[in-house]
Amino acid sequence: MTQPLVMIVILNTNRRDDTLECLHALAASSYANQQVIVLDNASTDGSVAAIRAAFPAVRIINLTQNSGYAGNNNVGIAAALTAGAAWVLILNEDTLLASDCIEHMVATGEAEATIGIVGPLVLHHDEPETIQSAGGRMNNAWQAWHHGQNQPSSTAPVAPQSVEWISGCAIMVRREVITQIGMFDERFFYYWEETEWCLRARRAGWRIILEPAAWLWHKGVQRDYRPKPSVSYYDTRNHLLLLRKHGAPLGAWLSTGGQKLRTVLSISLRPKWRDRRRHRDAMVRGAFDFLTGRWGRGPF
Repeated sequence: MTQPLVMIVILNTNRRDDTLECLHALAASSYANQQVIVLDNASTDGSVAAIRAAFPAVRIINLTQNSGYAGNNNVGIAAALTAGAAWVLILNEDTLLASDCIEHMVATGEAEATIGIVGPLVLHHDEPETIQSAGGRMNNAWQAWHHGQNQPSSTAPVAPQSVEWISGCAIMVRREVITQIGMFDERFFYYWEETEWCLRARRAGWRIILEPAAWLWHKGVQRDYRPKPSVSYYDTRNHLLLLRKHGAPLGAWLSTGGQKLRTVLSISLRPKWRDRRRHRDAMVRGAFDFLTGRWGRGPF
């Protein structure tokens, strides 16, 4: 039986060593019918030359403008579809895949025609037996959560599980899903875009599945992860955009707005949070840009 073509899209911005390590892991994959596209975002660290030297079969697309995680990856997704991909795997450059990771994901995705998105069990790179994400869910207040976060890998489910969204560090999407619902919404630029994509897919009738036998290690988010103010900006603006785009109920708006207002007030009033005032300013600007319709790349 012919294996469906998996096109792997990796976005690189001055992360030569991480990208090369990711490509080495992919080279050891047990899944034969895969091809890789690296999107290079104007890197100045010798990434392009190093990738070409080590992996001449990898296709490199030099981006002409920075449109963020969403817009940049859309360039790769479009190229993957043109190349005939049955599945498109959007993969962060700071990930390492087990050799059978893609094989497990494809087997799960191909098991049922209603499965549109598949994700692996994401583990912390610095704690390789600890879960970073076993898929995600959204509660009634439309807050997003990772299943199993910071729990031992032994607590992961033993069989594929339906989830509501997949971590954007490794998300594999069926071709028909993309042709039906479109690619990432480029207004998001960065943050919440994969959650919104999954929500769009579920509303179109597609199932989203975590394959716990597919293991992947992600360097980017450690247990004590402390995001930059830019994350506070995009989190605020884009969460509100998601609520509006998908017609969230009043309760979700009140919960989200109340939570963000409490955070802004706490940072403003509590001396012990004085060092977080750039985050407060980022949140306020994110809310303002949402209200005025300023999308894409933000000021932080």
